[in-house]
Amino acid sequence: MTVEEYSLDTNRSIEEILKKCKELGINASNKDDFLEDDDIIYLDNELVNNEENLLSEELESKYDFEDRAESLLEDSLLNKEVTSKKIKLKKKDSSKDNENFKKEKKSIYKNKTKLQGNTNETNNVVLYKDKMTVKDLALALNVSDTDLIKKMFNMGLMININSSISFEDAEVICMEYKKELKKESSVDISNFEEYEIIDKESDLVPRAPVVTIMGHVDHGKTSLLDYIRNAHVASGEAGGITQAIGAYQVEINGNKITFIDTPGHAAFTEMRARGAKITDIVVIIVAADDGVMPQTKEAIDHAKAAKVPIIVAVNKIDKPDANIQKVLTDMTEAGLTPDSWGGDTTFVNISAKTGEGIDELLETILLTAEMQDLKANKNRYALGTVIEAKLDKNVGSVVTLLIQNGTLRLGDPIVVGTCFGKVRTLKNDLGEQIAHALPSTPVEITGLNEIPSAGDKFMAFETEKQAKSIAEARKEKMKEKSNKNSNSVSLDDLFSKIESGVKEVNIILKADVKGSEEAVRNALMKVNVEGVRTNIIRSGTGTITESDIVLANASSAIIIGFNVRPSSKTKEFAKEYNVDIRLHNIIYKVVEELEAAMKGMLDPEYEEKVLGEAEVRQLFKFSKVGTIAGSYVTNGIIKSNSKARLMRDGVVIYDGSINSVQREKDSVKEVKQGFECGITLTDYSDIKEGDIIESYEMQEVKR
Repeated sequence: MTVEEYSLDTNRSIEEILKKCKELGINASNKDDFLEDDDIIYLDNELVNNEENLLSEELESKYDFEDRAESLLEDSLLNKEVTSKKIKLKKKDSSKDNENFKKEKKSIYKNKTKLQGNTNETNNVVLYKDKMTVKDLALALNVSDTDLIKKMFNMGLMININSSISFEDAEVICMEYKKELKKESSVDISNFEEYEIIDKESDLVPRAPVVTIMGHVDHGKTSLLDYIRNAHVASGEAGGITQAIGAYQVEINGNKITFIDTPGHAAFTEMRARGAKITDIVVIIVAADDGVMPQTKEAIDHAKAAKVPIIVAVNKIDKPDANIQKVLTDMTEAGLTPDSWGGDTTFVNISAKTGEGIDELLETILLTAEMQDLKANKNRYALGTVIEAKLDKNVGSVVTLLIQNGTLRLGDPIVVGTCFGKVRTLKNDLGEQIAHALPSTPVEITGLNEIPSAGDKFMAFETEKQAKSIAEARKEKMKEKSNKNSNSVSLDDLFSKIESGVKEVNIILKADVKGSEEAVRNALMKVNVEGVRTNIIRSGTGTITESDIVLANASSAIIIGFNVRPSSKTKEFAKEYNVDIRLHNIIYKVVEELEAAMKGMLDPEYEEKVLGEAEVRQLFKFSKVGTIAGSYVTNGIIKSNSKARLMRDGVVIYDGSINSVQREKDSVKEVKQGFECGITLTDYSDIKEGDIIESYEMQEVKR
């Protein structure tokens, strides 16, 4: 391309390009001079260095770099490579690897137009555009203007080459050429999360399986990957705990496997949910000396929600106190029955320390992948998902991607979430620079204008202009409707969703005790209205947590709480994600409400309005009055004679009313947030310090 063409492509002035050419020793002095492929590469790398440094200065004020210091240290290799002097690719590099890399780069630049676009249109489909002319139709049909005019004349259509043609007439003409006509609006490329790319069978080739490692903290997830990769990933991490999702690709007997290592700590539940969405196979690792733990059960729930094959790896079998039989029993109770016991879940005994059983685990993964017949089309522009994203003060946005279809190449324009840019640097999981990456490959890129979020989808395009316009369209749509709310479902709109094709209602159940949980669960499983069944994706005891909200959002589920209450923080979290929480204390009411919602016959109801909460901090007992709870109002107001709940560790132990509220020996009607007061409950005195008193009232709401 010429200097002028390059300036238009990069949205920079010709003067700036010529100045940079002079600095780099590139032979170009006017706008019509031709730039070689190597020249373009050098200019890209030099210009992006300045661009990204400016970007990082702009973003530095928005981010706390102290919190990111650890991740920046872990990326020390990247930091070394991106200093202003070292980021440039020098012409005179005798390194054989670098020469091969440069040749591959040149090849990439020369063959940019050879990839397929990411629409489902085939050679037999013609897109009808608004104000389409006969000439436009001829181009779309790949026929001459003269032939098309003749064809139209024979059909009785008297129209010239520059005249507009209606959709109906164009459709008839396309049928003559054995083509199908579709309106351009039928393909919304900006909404690439919502449609499935359909490839021709001849274009598909086998791809590596993507395997997610899940399990409880310290059960050996990262240690397993360390052994497989013959590396020590965990050694540089705080406390040996995986702090961020990582993706690694290994080759086993000529077959590649991509592993995603999700964090096992409870604080990373949301990240664990993201990992399950992009995987082909889930490996749940359980320590033989520890057994099934809370996060093991969470991992099972996420894996089942993702509807992918599950393999259980029983780790640490080399330890003296290992109890494999107990693990098998506990996992069966958790819903995963070993195939050796007549179930459909494969269990493999391993030791990440000694390597025992790991070869068998890898063979099991490959066998499971073979049964899935995993394929992708490498001859189209890349599509995939963000694994992790961060800000580097030297290069700006650094993003880890998993390519799920197509090929991502150096220099490809790309849209990630609502961000866009050009792939300036492309590295594999070993930190090596590469020129392209195939399906199922994890890569690290730079060049985006902003920092995307983990879990965002991405798509590569032919031109930077196209990528920019699509990113802007996506950003506008984001303003109208948040992505967080896109998967949500409420009981009120359940009937309309059933009518539109939903055949399964996902439910998360939380109860106060095990007996209640089992009773409500059994009752809900029997609900079957007009062929629509209930699917309980998680049930347990205890208060409703943020982990439940994350799973509900990911699975389009409704949360039912029986004799339990979410905290104020959890309520806000649920509101943010638009997750519907239904609270009950009578079993048949739960069933009745769900059946009515599924039939579209929900009656007007009384909606609960929470007035405020108070924390019990001191107790005063009087023989005539009973127990007075010395309390501090933490939220809203506490009203005398209002309805009230007493909660202990998130579980409702009393549901009645407030008998009286006192301030400095005087009875008052209400006490606001930030003040202390004495509270007595009607016919109840079993109050303890640390309990939460919730004041509420019922308001009639019309549906």
